Amino acid sequence: MKMIRLTRKVKKKILAARHVRDAEAERIAAKIVSDVCRRGDTALFFWTRRLDHIDLRHERVWITPREIRAARRRVTAEFVNALRHAARNIRRVAQKQLPQPWSFVVEPGVKISQLVRPIESVGCYIPGGRNALVSTLLMTVIPAQVAGVRHIVVVCPRPNDELLAASAILGITKIARIGGAHAIAALAYGTRTIPRVEKIFGPGNRFVTAAKHLVSADCAIDLPAGPTEAIVLANTGNARWIAADLLAQAEHAEDAASYLVTTSAKLAKEVQREMDAQLAKLPKESPAHQSTRRAGAIVVANSVHGMVDFVNDFAPEHLTLLGGLRSQLRNISSAGTIFLGEWSAQPIGDYASGSNHVLPTGGWARRRGGLSAADFVRRINLQTIEQKGFARVGPVVQALARAEGLRGHEAAITVRQ
Repeated sequence: MKMIRLTRKVKKKILAARHVRDAEAERIAAKIVSDVCRRGDTALFFWTRRLDHIDLRHERVWITPREIRAARRRVTAEFVNALRHAARNIRRVAQKQLPQPWSFVVEPGVKISQLVRPIESVGCYIPGGRNALVSTLLMTVIPAQVAGVRHIVVVCPRPNDELLAASAILGITKIARIGGAHAIAALAYGTRTIPRVEKIFGPGNRFVTAAKHLVSADCAIDLPAGPTEAIVLANTGNARWIAADLLAQAEHAEDAASYLVTTSAKLAKEVQREMDAQLAKLPKESPAHQSTRRAGAIVVANSVHGMVDFVNDFAPEHLTLLGGLRSQLRNISSAGTIFLGEWSAQPIGDYASGSNHVLPTGGWARRRGGLSAADFVRRINLQTIEQKGFARVGPVVQALARAEGLRGHEAAITVRQ
């Protein structure tokens, strides 16, 4: 992994690189989305065959109950125990996140309430490049279930035994063998085979993320959760552990971006050596070999203030604060999720702490946080105005309506007096 000095020019270059990649991905995704929207299943099958090398004319689009039951029998007890443990934590956190109904009297005769209603149908996108991400199934399906969503559709181009077994344990039966931008388009607009959903959830590569942006005018999406980003902010710490965390995120994809940001040249060199040593032990096909060269870096800053400014401008998906820099938490305003201390290994958040790993990328952490059960419900305001309340607020409405020149609004009050 290259080592670079943090300057204004370097920061601008790092931030700009994401937008260049996004523009290219959007151009390609737009072609695919438009085709699926126009030709439905014909286009869906074409792009699945071309990009995923799966011929849906010969394979079933939908996984059968028999396939799910068979997969459940093939997985190990160790996997099932780990799955149940992680699911339990994710469910507990989701229950805390769920908005609650409330009601209170604003003034005599004026009561405002909040109703909480689940979204009726959702699509859960599960990345399935080298391996189907079972953890993403947990992170999207469990909050949906906690929220009370009735219709949950899962899509994954290559669902393995572990994903199908996890689906069985969660009670999910609708799993389609599709992925990529074409799956997003099918969920958003519907085809003869794939039902249209009201909202799409889940992370994906830059083409999936671009497709979600494109369909968002017609179908709600959770958030832009694209290629993985990780920053470790440290001036002291265990170089082996820091390198391991950075490589853990770097192995997600060839465009995953992992950064160590530090003022310590000594720590920077130690982590660089550790990353080289640990990278050599990863399989040759691991994307980390490419991503550490293309997208990540060890960034040496001149000051702690410069480090914090870089983090807030970058707005990373994952952020770790180590050593004395834990005190900088009060100055961090933009991050998807923050890990405090050396024992808070980033992969724990990816799998088992209970915090959701579907997080904003591409700078979106400046605008919103990660996925939660609240994203699966609608909050509806209920207003109850009694006669005595009408008498108190009616004149207020008339005065404000006159000021805005909205005579019909004023008349709706006057007619009741």
